[in-house]
Amino acid sequence: MNNSFFRLKSFFTYWLDAVDEHSLHSPFFFELYTKTIKSKTTDARSIEQLRQKLLLDNRRIEVTDFGSGSFYSRGSMPRIRDIARTSLSPKKYAQLYQRIIDRFQCENILELGTSLGINTLYLASRATSRVSTFEGSPAISETARALFVTAGADNISIVTGDIDQTLPEHLTGVMKIDFAFMDANHRYTPTLNYFEKLLQKVHEQSVVVLDDIHYSFEMEKAWTAIQHHPQVYATADLFRCGLVFFDPSLNRQHHVLQF
Repeated sequence: MNNSFFRLKSFFTYWLDAVDEHSLHSPFFFELYTKTIKSKTTDARSIEQLRQKLLLDNRRIEVTDFGSGSFYSRGSMPRIRDIARTSLSPKKYAQLYQRIIDRFQCENILELGTSLGINTLYLASRATSRVSTFEGSPAISETARALFVTAGADNISIVTGDIDQTLPEHLTGVMKIDFAFMDANHRYTPTLNYFEKLLQKVHEQSVVVLDDIHYSFEMEKAWTAIQHHPQVYATADLFRCGLVFFDPSLNRQHHVLQF
């Protein structure tokens, strides 16, 4: 099935199933939805100004893509503005991730798939947090690194290379993960492999966000598998992304939420 048609079909199903706070009986999800998901981020002008600069940047860089889901093939030379247009997390969602990190006071943050670094800056907005972000393409990694310097974000570490190799190496030196954002590969098996690796370091109050859960049949299949994983106790489907929780007190809840 064509991915565009698949996403349209998936969105129709999501639209039929999605609920708001009036249908949420869980105190945890009611509070999360009303105070975090539906809330507004107060000030993100500086990050959004950097996004606008990327959207106007005509420089060409070489893309090395180790995953699936990129608009560009290995060795292609797209303009930075085109990568920004197709690959950056939308403002609405990036700000949501920032609010989730604030809500759960996440300190140790991991991002799989840096892209040009706008989403990373949102993840790093909490001054006491440390963000480790992983990017497969060296040229994209260097562009993001320059962005972090411009933004004065000294709490971000970028790891460049094939995530299949760099992630296991990195996790050996990590005590715990409070928040993880997964946007590195849009295939079923790698997505589940990365998730299993992250599970070694999550705890009951951790949050994992899986991006593009309805991007394709493979991603939807991966999302379903994660929902049914024995270490997962609750999930929330916001169409573009899925939120994953590990607290046993949540008693196996799965919600489709309007956003």
